[in-house]
Amino acid sequence: MEDERIIDLYFKRDESAISESRNKYGAYLLSIAYRILYNTEDASECENDTYLSAWNTMPPTVPKSLSGYLGMLCRSCSLDRWRKHNAQKRGGIETEMSLTELEDCIPDSKSIDDELQEKELAESLSVFLSKLPELECSIFIYRYWHLATIKEISEKFGKSESKIKTTLYRTRIKLKEHLFREGIFV
Repeated sequence: MEDERIIDLYFKRDESAISESRNKYGAYLLSIAYRILYNTEDASECENDTYLSAWNTMPPTVPKSLSGYLGMLCRSCSLDRWRKHNAQKRGGIETEMSLTELEDCIPDSKSIDDELQEKELAESLSVFLSKLPELECSIFIYRYWHLATIKEISEKFGKSESKIKTTLYRTRIKLKEHLFREGIFV
């Protein structure tokens, strides 16, 4: 079923929107959640929470890309669950490493005190990513959006792990410089 039709089902409050979303994007959402949580049961719960969140936010939200919207909701839910779990004990090394790598580039969310600044950051990140060479952008997105391991990225792009690490390091430096120029990170 086409995304527009699925979105219409959400707006009509038709429960088949959830089953259609699951049929089309279930595996995609599970993979996002699993990459963050490394636990099948928790990933499945986050997938279900994603459909509930979509149900509760459409309307009024009209996503431009249903896959991107559901992916964002799932990622947010998974990271929340990961943080809650991590508050109790250490674990999820890859997720922690990915998030820690970006700490020096992106300001702490506590310092972003209103929606305008969040929007500016999002727009600045979009501009930054759009100016990167395609391979560098893809590697960055796989690491920090999909939270893929260095090994997985290396295999996907046919580059050595050291090349991937170097590319990510240099991209983070560029991001930090970009955010300084934009006045977002001082």
